[in-house]
Amino acid sequence: MATRNPLARGKRERERARAEKQKEKAAKRSEARARRGQGGPGGGGIDPDIAGIVPGPQANPWGDELGPDDEAAEDAEPEK
Repeated sequence: MATRNPLARGKRERERARAEKQKEKAAKRSEARARRGQGGPGGGGIDPDIAGIVPGPQANPWGDELGPDDEAAEDAEPEK
């Protein structure tokens, strides 16, 4: 009478777990493709990094803007 190898059961379980994991990964991939196809927040050809930027002079990020009197004083040459 032939006896089964005790390690064969473990191998079968590992193969079954591996196949299940592959099915889960395939399902996640298909869901990701479907989400990308719906045109999420990045859709429409607009780059979200530059969406709110207006062309032209930008405000000073430090808030130390010069007033009209200060600009005239800076333009003038210092007296000797």
